[in-house]
Amino acid sequence: MAAMVPEPEGVPTEGRRERIAVLVADRTFVRIGDLAEAFGISRVTVRADLDFLEKQGRLKRVRGGALADARPGALPASRAGGLIESSFEDAMDASATEKTLIGRAAAQLITSGESVILEAGTTTMAVARALVERADLRDVVIFTNGLSIALELERAIPRFTVIITGGTLRPLQHSLVNPLGVGMLAQINADTLFLGCNGIHPRTGFTNLNLPEAELKQAMIRSAGRRMFVADGSKVGRVELAPICPIDEADLLLTGASADVQALADCREAGLDIEICEEA
Repeated sequence: MAAMVPEPEGVPTEGRRERIAVLVADRTFVRIGDLAEAFGISRVTVRADLDFLEKQGRLKRVRGGALADARPGALPASRAGGLIESSFEDAMDASATEKTLIGRAAAQLITSGESVILEAGTTTMAVARALVERADLRDVVIFTNGLSIALELERAIPRFTVIITGGTLRPLQHSLVNPLGVGMLAQINADTLFLGCNGIHPRTGFTNLNLPEAELKQAMIRSAGRRMFVADGSKVGRVELAPICPIDEADLLLTGASADVQALADCREAGLDIEICEEA
C-alpha cells in the first residue's frame, strides 16, 4: 500500500471539506485522485471527506469520485475559485501570446555563463523556448524539474548544460516533486530562478494550485540569487490553495497586459517590482 501523505498544516479538515464541496458543486464531478493531488492528502482521507459531505447532503458519492447532489433541498455550496489544475497541454493554449512575450522578456535577462533554475510550467516553457532561440548564449547551466522543459532545452546542448533535479513524477504537469525532489536543490546556488504560479496577491503573496509543487518552489527560492516570477495576467489578483512565498521574496514579476490594473497597482504598492510584457 502506498504511504499516506500527511495533511499539511494550515489546511484544517473543516476548511478542506468546504473547498471540496465547492469544487464538486462547480464542476459537477470530481475525481478522488484529483482531490488527493490538489490537497496533498491521501485517497483514504479524500474518501472520508466525501463520505462526510454525502451524509450532510452536499454531494453524491460515486465510483471514483463524487457528483454534485441535484436533489431538491440539497445544501448548496458557495462559489469559489477553481482548484483542480489543467493538464500541461491544455494550459499551453491559454494566454499563449502573453506567455510568448513573457518568455522573450525573461530570456533577455540572462547572460552567457549564468546558472538558471527553470521550474516546470507553461510560462516557464515559453522562457525555455526563448532561451534556446538566443543563439548568442553560451555556457548556460539550467536546472529544471520539468521533463517537457528539459526536452525543449535539449536542442541547445552543448551551448547549454541541462540538469534534471530528480524526484517523483506528477503526470499532469510532467514535473518532478517530493519525495526526493529537493535534494539536488539544497546543494546548489543558482544565479537566477524563473518560477510560475497560479495566484499573485498583495497580502497573500504568490500561491499555487497544489501543495506538492508549492513545496518544491519554496526549495527553488532558497537555492537562487535572483527570484523572477513569470505569470500571465489572469494570475494577478488571484489567491490559490498553497502558499509559495510573500510578495517581498520576489525580485521581479513578468506578466502580461491582460492583468487587472487595480490588482497590479496593489501589488506595486506592496513592494513588488512588475514588468508588463507587450508587443514592441
